[in-house]
Amino acid sequence: MLRARDMSWNRKLWASAIPRNPARRKPNHYAEMLRVAWRNRDQLPYAWRILNHGVCDGCALGTAGLKDWTIDGVHLCMVRLELMRLNTAPPLDPGRLADVAPLAKLGSGELRELGRLPEPMIRRRGEKGFHVATWDEAYAAAAEKIRAAKPERFAVYLTSRGILNEHYYAAQKAARAMGTNHVDNSARLCHAASTAAMKNTLGCGATTCSYRDWIGARLVVFFGSNTPNNQPVTMKYLYHARQAGTKVAVVNPYTEPGLESYWIPSVPESAIFGTKMADEWYAVDTGGDLAFLNGVFKVLVSEKWVDREFITNSTVGFEEARESVQNQDWELLERTSGTTRAEMRRFAGMLRAAGGGIFVWSMGLTQHAHGVDTIRALINVALAVGWVGREKCGLMPIRGHSGVQGGAEVGCVPVLDDKQRGRFEQVWGFVLPRFRGLDAPAMVKAAHGGQIDVFWMTGGNFLETLPDPAATAQALERVGTRIHQDVVLSSMMLLEPKDTVVLFPATTRYESAGGGTETSTERRIIFSPEIPGRRVGSAKPEWEVFGEVAARVRPELGERVRFRSSAQIREEIGKTVALYGGIERLSQEGDSLQWGGKRLFADGRFATHDGRAHFSVVAPEERRAGILYVSTRRGKQFNSMVHQALDPLTGAARDSVLISPEDAAGLEVRDGDPIRLISSHGCYAGIARIDRIKPGNLQVHWPEGNGLFSQADTDGVSGEPDYNAEVRVEKARDAREDDAAKVIVDSGST
Repeated sequence: MLRARDMSWNRKLWASAIPRNPARRKPNHYAEMLRVAWRNRDQLPYAWRILNHGVCDGCALGTAGLKDWTIDGVHLCMVRLELMRLNTAPPLDPGRLADVAPLAKLGSGELRELGRLPEPMIRRRGEKGFHVATWDEAYAAAAEKIRAAKPERFAVYLTSRGILNEHYYAAQKAARAMGTNHVDNSARLCHAASTAAMKNTLGCGATTCSYRDWIGARLVVFFGSNTPNNQPVTMKYLYHARQAGTKVAVVNPYTEPGLESYWIPSVPESAIFGTKMADEWYAVDTGGDLAFLNGVFKVLVSEKWVDREFITNSTVGFEEARESVQNQDWELLERTSGTTRAEMRRFAGMLRAAGGGIFVWSMGLTQHAHGVDTIRALINVALAVGWVGREKCGLMPIRGHSGVQGGAEVGCVPVLDDKQRGRFEQVWGFVLPRFRGLDAPAMVKAAHGGQIDVFWMTGGNFLETLPDPAATAQALERVGTRIHQDVVLSSMMLLEPKDTVVLFPATTRYESAGGGTETSTERRIIFSPEIPGRRVGSAKPEWEVFGEVAARVRPELGERVRFRSSAQIREEIGKTVALYGGIERLSQEGDSLQWGGKRLFADGRFATHDGRAHFSVVAPEERRAGILYVSTRRGKQFNSMVHQALDPLTGAARDSVLISPEDAAGLEVRDGDPIRLISSHGCYAGIARIDRIKPGNLQVHWPEGNGLFSQADTDGVSGEPDYNAEVRVEKARDAREDDAAKVIVDSGST
């Protein structure tokens, strides 16, 4: 059934082999805008104030109002508009939760449509559903269970959902005051590998340049990144970059139609005719980027196409890294990358000709068991050509959520370095726990083993974001007390309680008293003001709830863990987090600061112990021949929140399995046929979609395909889950012939 991959394959061969041309599929942005306006018709003035004055709660570009700091003009994307209903939705009827059995049959999209959580609620073992509680009752229930648990058996997790820096900071402070280091955020599932690799090699886990550097850069390369779906505003940046002469290259198993051609709604010519975006494509296998980058590095050092002055003055470890790749066989690099020596040389030649550029990457590089090593290999290439610290050059792990960059930086992580721990203890006035904290996937594994008594989850839905949803559900049902804090219902909340489930209704960022800040991909800390308008029930900001519960768990620390305002939190962050000095001065709409300046390491000095950037010795693992590999992709969605069943850029439905014409022919599968993917861990039933993807590779939508992946497969350094698997493909009589094997959810979490 399976066959060896054709090493000579390239995009010219398959362009004419598919039954459609998705690159010319034009999304109807204006119709989508009208649909969003209709959905929010009951709160249009409030929605308009949010758009005009709030900082976007979508991806981490940091659009403030309708403008940003990169280019002039109006900036508004569909991701932000699709999220608007979370901010304008009416309260749900608490009576609907009295019996959760009917709700358990609903998908996440349908649960969100019920409305916002208005009041605290409690459900205890044996009860059919939840009853409304006062805040005092809910606080007391949570505090009682946390007090009774050993600190090592208490875990806290926060996901993005527009959560502000102040909330992350207050939550992790409260968690540590209550005795636990098991505190983490959703960056663990997306860019933890980037952070680990960049801190190890550069001393800092953030993008080294600014978005302005795109405009006029000689070259921008996208690795495993699909910005048209995940960060649509960047396409306007890319449009202006191309107008200024920037060349664009893409390294990916699939030719993303939105990166090939895109329609910028606010540019009349582009809105009508579309704009070509990418100039060069390099097709690699899923997970083959590490070998590809090592091959590129091998060419650069062999041909002496390196910046010797930069290497000598600002780096260490070059000779060891050079010797390592020189000893790696070209045959191994070709087999493992899925491409040829000639293509790696072509890429290296492109870098040499450009003389400068920016590497942009996302989860196509990080969500692998070797994610950290892949980013190290990418950094090796950037250091070899000296593309760090210079104008129009840099390394950019682009962020898909507006809270994840700042969440980790203000301390919402399980492991603090000695310096940061000491600073916290000095300012906070109490001793922090010393045991090593668990990251988010490890928390769930511990819960599965019965080792977590209280699990506080703010936002998110582990059932739809982690591999193996069935095991995740089992894990959460084994937790004694679950505390869920969110703006809407999720399927995770409806799981049977082992003892108690407490629901805390949260405010959105625009309702949060006193406003707050987010940190964008380019390290810009931006103040988002509180937006006047209607409020939902008695919902409270996360920082207030965490502080109050912590004060009840540790009354002797009450005055140290309670905050009076978000401004007081910013004042404290300015004292405790060195990078965030100056955040205390942000208080008005339009206020921002970019920590580290426009670009990091401009003086050639790095944030490492020796002031130098560190090359890494990394080697790819052999890839089995003749195997199909599946990875996940995003469609019309934000995080796991699915906004449309059909991706307007690709035309793919949520159950589509992207497959190449060659693989389809070998399997005797036609476009539209029902097929089943079977991994060593699970099954997935979907519909074959013959498309322009490299042979040997398949893609399914996330989170629908998560049942194919095991929670045991994580990056050994960062703890980031691996969302890729070897699979075999079977034809099916009907996509629904085996419902047990169809591991699909209708939409995801906030």
